[in-house]
Amino acid sequence: MGKKILIIGGVAAGPKAACRLKRLQPGWDVTVVDQDNLISYGGCGIPYYVCGDVSDEKELRSTSFHMVRDEKFFADAKGVTVLTRTRALGIDRRAKTVHVRQLDSGKESRLPYDKLLLTTGSSPVDLPIPGTDLDGVFTIANLHKAIDIKERIARGQVAKAVVVGGGAIGVEMAEALTDLWGVETALVEYMPQLLPRVIDREFAAMLKTQLLDKDVRVYTGESATAIVGDDNGRVTGVKTGKRTLDADLVIMAVGVRPRSELAREAGLAVAPWGGIKVNNRLQTSDPDIYAAGDCVAVPHLVTGRETFAPFGSLANRQGRIAADNIAGGVSLFNGVVGSFIMKAFDSCIAATGISYDTAVAEGFDADCSLSAPFDRAHFFPGAAVAVYQMVFDRKTRKVLGLQGFGPANDSVSVRINTAAALIARGAVIEDFITVEMAYSPPFSSAIDPINAAACIADNMCAGLLRRVDTDRFLAWMDDFSREQDWVVLDIRHPQEAAPYVGKFGPDRWLALPYNEIRRRHQELPDDRTMIIFCNAGNRSFEVQVALDQVGRKNSLVLCGGFNVIRRMGADLPV
Repeated sequence: MGKKILIIGGVAAGPKAACRLKRLQPGWDVTVVDQDNLISYGGCGIPYYVCGDVSDEKELRSTSFHMVRDEKFFADAKGVTVLTRTRALGIDRRAKTVHVRQLDSGKESRLPYDKLLLTTGSSPVDLPIPGTDLDGVFTIANLHKAIDIKERIARGQVAKAVVVGGGAIGVEMAEALTDLWGVETALVEYMPQLLPRVIDREFAAMLKTQLLDKDVRVYTGESATAIVGDDNGRVTGVKTGKRTLDADLVIMAVGVRPRSELAREAGLAVAPWGGIKVNNRLQTSDPDIYAAGDCVAVPHLVTGRETFAPFGSLANRQGRIAADNIAGGVSLFNGVVGSFIMKAFDSCIAATGISYDTAVAEGFDADCSLSAPFDRAHFFPGAAVAVYQMVFDRKTRKVLGLQGFGPANDSVSVRINTAAALIARGAVIEDFITVEMAYSPPFSSAIDPINAAACIADNMCAGLLRRVDTDRFLAWMDDFSREQDWVVLDIRHPQEAAPYVGKFGPDRWLALPYNEIRRRHQELPDDRTMIIFCNAGNRSFEVQVALDQVGRKNSLVLCGGFNVIRRMGADLPV
């Protein structure tokens, strides 16, 4: 006898689960309920629709073979009933029914289920400040909002925009507004850096510099205190604690939270921050009710804590796993490592695992290696620099995270995805040193960047490499008086070093080429700490080892060297 499966939520996890169920149990009655009329769309593609990379919103709702995923498609092609414009009002767990209302007619009814799957997603956070109800103020809540934003821009109604929130969605929307449409855009983030709690300061600085170079005005460490408008109720600007920014359009992108009201009201276990609690089969505290996607609390495989992971990729994976278990199989979802990647104009930034700051806060004996290798063999045409930071525990040698910043091609994503798979399995530094990566000069160097990052971490753990913190070095460059006992040893080509010697003076910035260090080391000072400086840090480490051998152990290496501090926006000589 066929069972009745009811799914609440029709964007990502819900449709995936419905289609998987019909493949596993073709005779079962599978129904999806959603309060919107647009379903099964790629929400992560919204910024690319706004900027024009995706020309038509139907492309976000279409299959790879160009069929729009609407109610008729699911009925005809998948055998799934979809009830749109239908809101779930409550769950009666004893009667195993869901109370729903058809929004257009107002008709209410009760839908029975044998198994229920909650895929209610997440909702945007609203800032508690005046003016959020003005015309021209948006949250990126659904595809309708994106269509409205794009239509306003296309009609020439938007010359200036302010994006409030420097997380991934905020950065992507700032790029979208600036890149194709040329809208004068400002980005406001109340934390001291972009992508707070996701990436470390060096990478946030690189991202900020990239946005500034592309004419996005970025204001970190500022809170939006009010949104202001004219007498007709239209938005005209955003006030912060330091300034007023003019705007015809304001996008609020200050985060999302799980939609778990139905679960909580039904008495299901819900985390204090809102995520629905599930086991590794995605069952809730009621064994006949499952949950998947943005609405659930899942374990973080590095910290062991419950976390919120609102990613479309995870929602689809969880939808399949929930369907397997509802259908009588056994599939497990053990947790996440928090992988993400995003484009920022012609660059990209990515991370997996946890950041250094998070690792310290979680009590790890944390440290991090910083490297700036080429994204392919250095001799191959078009080779470009990418920057990587590996976060690890010095005591256990367990790798805790990897961050990357580089050109907007596949080079960074390959390394982040490899790291994600290894970190999820508890890999240590040696696993990253020995992991086999496909090699060909158009795609990588012979020593892959992920292997190189691990080798640096290994050298640090062995005490062979002593480094200086990037922030501390930049602070010293801004004010020499902070560290009177420091001197830079620039081992690059004399022509590269000359502008720095000219700016900072030969008593603070020494130039001695890499290949002359061994025979001229007697010329170096022994009464000050030498900061060894090169383009990427590799030669600096070699020089540090050579100087240690002759008893000159008064040196620190600036890992990543010029390649990193330039991308961080340091004020450097031309």
